[in-house]
Amino acid sequence: MHTAFTLINAPIVGPRGLERSKRLGVSGGRLARDAKGREVLLGDDHIVYPALVNVHDHLRGNYLPRVGPPEGVFYLNWGPWDADLKASPVFEERSNIPFERIYFLSAYKNLFSGVTTVNDHFPHALNDEILPRLPIRAIREYAIEHECSSYDLKWGDGIAIEHARAVERDWPFITHLEEGFDPESQDGIGILERAGALDAHALLIHCIGFSDEDVAKVAKAGASVSWCPASNLFMFNATCKIRKLLRAGVNVAIGTDSTHTGSYNLLAEARFARETYRALYGEDLPARAIYDMLTINPARAFRMADRVGSLEEGKLADVLVLKRRHDDPYENLVAATSEDIELLLMEGEPVLATAELAERLGAAPSGETVTIGGRKVLVKGEPDSLYREMRKAVGFDKKLEYLPFEPEVRA
Repeated sequence: MHTAFTLINAPIVGPRGLERSKRLGVSGGRLARDAKGREVLLGDDHIVYPALVNVHDHLRGNYLPRVGPPEGVFYLNWGPWDADLKASPVFEERSNIPFERIYFLSAYKNLFSGVTTVNDHFPHALNDEILPRLPIRAIREYAIEHECSSYDLKWGDGIAIEHARAVERDWPFITHLEEGFDPESQDGIGILERAGALDAHALLIHCIGFSDEDVAKVAKAGASVSWCPASNLFMFNATCKIRKLLRAGVNVAIGTDSTHTGSYNLLAEARFARETYRALYGEDLPARAIYDMLTINPARAFRMADRVGSLEEGKLADVLVLKRRHDDPYENLVAATSEDIELLLMEGEPVLATAELAERLGAAPSGETVTIGGRKVLVKGEPDSLYREMRKAVGFDKKLEYLPFEPEVRA
């Protein structure tokens, strides 16, 4: 049930920076200029943001530890990694957990990093029944090709058909592209061009094999790129030409990929992205740019910028409230961890709230209470029970770093 309330007295990060008015209304699941109902006092020790958007994840594949090449060796393309994963003890261990439960674990990976919107890079036939039951929004409006090469996994109905569907329905057309350095991988842009599928609907994942010409073509087409630096460097010892992409004006968003190769959540990936940029170019990647890559840029890539990605009247009330540890709101976000999340709203309903803020709000997530950083946090669904269930399935007290709590001790 949607409620009406107004968050007051905390700095609010709007589309043009900090808002003068420290008031954010929520009514009917959307952001409103004036909302009836209670006023929820925050304060200068909080900062209010749009909830984050994870542009690329594999919700069937979030498990730990990572699986990759031998030390000092890297892959030519994704194929050998897939073989290594499926032959690994980690994959065998993961197989003890029903894939539906892996989806819920993955949803909490995202929720505990301030994410309310994510894409699961799997075909609809494999996830359509599960996605609506998750505690966050996993988008269902997308067309998909696993990868634009002859060795892809044949997800979807083929590049041309899937792209045409995306155009007809105003969806993103999502595909891994140039994830490798063999000749066919590096012809990814050519494959898209010949299929008539390089345009503003295209959301291209990884793109580590791009030439300068490829960068220019992507910019001209208005396509978007998902940057997943942790996964890229772990598997290939390289990432996309991120500085050239940004200077060319390409819409870039940060994605986690799965935890089998990427960071354990989106906040960690954001920090790694900045470290990577500094190491590659000897200069800083501004925190404001990273903020855009976690909010409005992925919303644009999903063709959802009219609904999510910024705090503007009429948009869905997806709101993230963080502890204020830095004066600069963008630096505050980039430095944040799960322990800094005070409140997370999806369409105006709390999916995570500290006990204190739940009381002020007069509404709490319908679910369980966990302890994060020494404080009680109410969370939608059953993360504590799920963690126990996972440990029972694998037969020991498995630790998943993206679940930032230990299950409660029960008699």
